[in-house]
Parts: sequence; C-alpha cells; structure tokens
Amino acid sequence: MTAPDLPPLREVIARHGLTASKALGQNFLFDAQLLARIARIPGDLTDAEVLEVGPGPGGLTRALLAAGARVTAIERDRRCIPALAELGEAYPGRLTVVEGDATEVDARSLFENAPHIVSNLPYNVGTALLVGWLSADWAPWWRSLTLMFQREVAERIVAPVDGEHYGRLAVLSQWRSTPRIAMPVHRSAFTPPPKVMSAVVHILPDAAPGGVRLEVLERITAAAFGQRRKMLRQSLKGVPQAVETLETLGIEATRRAETVSVAEFVA
Repeated sequence: MTAPDLPPLREVIARHGLTASKALGQNFLFDAQLLARIARIPGDLTDAEVLEVGPGPGGLTRALLAAGARVTAIERDRRCIPALAELGEAYPGRLTVVEGDATEVDARSLFENAPHIVSNLPYNVGTALLVGWLSADWAPWWRSLTLMFQREVAERIVAPVDGEHYGRLAVLSQWRSTPRIAMPVHRSAFTPPPKVMSAVVHILPDAAPGGVRLEVLERITAAAFGQRRKMLRQSLKGVPQAVETLETLGIEATRRAETVSVAEFVA
C-alpha cells in the first residue's frame, strides 16, 4: 500500500488552530522518525488491529497507519476530531475514531480480536488506564501494550526488587506480564516540552500463576507498601493469616516490603 502524501503535522495543527491542552494532559509529538520508531516496537502491524488512546491531532496515528495497522482511536478533545477525520480520508477504512473519555469507554467491546494498544498516553490518566488493562481478565483482551509514560512512572513499572522505584505498580505489572523500557524520549521532543523526561514501555502478557486472585494480591501489596518503612509483621497484621503465612513460606517477618520479590508476593 502506497503511503498517501500528507501535509506536515505542524501545518495541520496550525490550520485547525490546535494547541496542547494542559487540562487534558496533552503534549504533541511532531518528529516523524521518532513516531515511526514507536510504531515498530510491537512488531509487524500489517493489518493488525491497534487501539490508540488520546491521538490528539494524529502524529502517532499517522505512524501506525503507515505501518499497516487498522487503528481505533479514542479521543475526548473534539477540537482534534476534524484533523483525525482528514487522516481517515487519507487511509480509507483503516481509521475509526471514537469520541469519548477512554476511562469511560468500553474499549474491549470495540474489537472482535485482541488488539495491540499503542499510545502516547495523556499523563493525567496514563497510570489509571494501565492499571485497568493489567487488572483485566487473563489472558487479557489485548495482545501487547506500547505506552508512553513519564520516565518516573516507567521506572516504577519495570523496577527490580529492592530498587529505588520498586512498589505496588512493579508487582502488578510483573506478576503475570513482562514489561521493559523500549526507549527513552527526551522532553524536547514534545510541544510544549513537559517538565519531565518520558519513556516508552512495552508489556507482553505471560501466563498467570495458578491459584492467585488479583484482589488478594492487591490487598497484600497495598498493606505492605502502604507502610513500606515498617517490617512486614507490622504492615501486614491487618491482613488475615498474612503474618502466619510468612512463617510458612520462610519469609522473615522483619523484612520490609521493598525486599520482597514479585515471586514471594505471589507465593
């Protein structure tokens, strides 16, 4: 398929009078080479279904369409809808735009098959969306996640045990999936530049350990990391049988949450 001759994204934004909304957590990316690199992270997207959240004027959307994907984009900023409509006309039948709030739209119902989720997530809802996708039924309804976060959030997702950023988000992300930082993104790549650096995280689902209920794991990690400077015998005493189970598993009750591995939390 021959790529259509599209006007520069900056020109599209100027023509539609678009500016990034701080309230919506928007930061636009214009670098076509950078966007193409992000679109390659999930692998071959030829005829693959992709969900994109918060496409804005369509920078990453262009790269995904050029990579051969069939994109469903959820956008709550109606100012961006005309620019996305033009992009849809350039790629007939390959772009579906759903106007709405991604935290309220039932994205799963938009797909017959498991899509890749690829998104430069709005910073103000990124973590909440990720937790929702990771908390889905397993095997999940998505094939992979390729998501832009603030660098600090990305480091929390991939953090090793006893690392500076290790906590609940690391356990939730790693107990039945494999996350990695696929590429760092400098703040200067965005318009307007955010105050923080960013990174793209790629997550592939793994088999879930047998006999583990997510709600129990969440309760244990909430208690343990909620008082992370305290010993486990203190932080877990409000969770029924937790302290007794430490002894059964040979986990010393004098340890602190940040020293407990994902496998130990699962156990």
